[in-house]
Amino acid sequence: MNIHQQTSHVTMASEGTSQKKLPRFLCLHGFRTSGAILKKQIFDNWPARVVDKLDLVFVDAPFPCQGKSEVEGMFEPPYFEWYQFNKDLKVYENFDKCLEYIKECMIKHGPFYGLLGFSQGAVISGGLRGLQDKGVGLTKVQKIKYLIIIGGAKFQNESVAVKAYSSPITCPSVHFLGEQDYLKKYGMELLDLYVDPVIIHHPQGHTIPRLGQPL
Repeated sequence: MNIHQQTSHVTMASEGTSQKKLPRFLCLHGFRTSGAILKKQIFDNWPARVVDKLDLVFVDAPFPCQGKSEVEGMFEPPYFEWYQFNKDLKVYENFDKCLEYIKECMIKHGPFYGLLGFSQGAVISGGLRGLQDKGVGLTKVQKIKYLIIIGGAKFQNESVAVKAYSSPITCPSVHFLGEQDYLKKYGMELLDLYVDPVIIHHPQGHTIPRLGQPL
């Protein structure tokens, strides 16, 4: 598959809604979902007073879904994945191609102020600034200034983790942690790698939390 073809699947969430320049975020969806699905998840759960302050750009991951999607029956296909991994999450396939693809998206649709990620997209977003600081990824784009991590976790691949977390991650970040999220433990571990992260707890599971009402 030519990963360059996937860059055409882009949704500019705030296009035409405001003349004011807003901070632009590249939004990375969850495993075996899509940019369109993440956009619906965000806009169904976050009020206009939040999303109208952001310029959200949703892209599909570079690889078509290689197995059953957990959102099948809830959201329409096609579904995509950022990279592949084994059962214990420690062996990655196509991770370098994933980084190259994200860099191409940032060059083509940027400049970007930050990243917003959910699930697998949050795992990537949560480690990219560290990789960028090490000169491993996103070397031809400006530094990531802000991170929004929803249902995230640390990279479990040792060689990737060593590079991503060798130094504390200092850029501002907000982390959404679900009390029933099966990744909560790993999301907590990720927090320890950040300097002064903002933490938002919610009672739900591995999902985009509903804002604008008591959590």
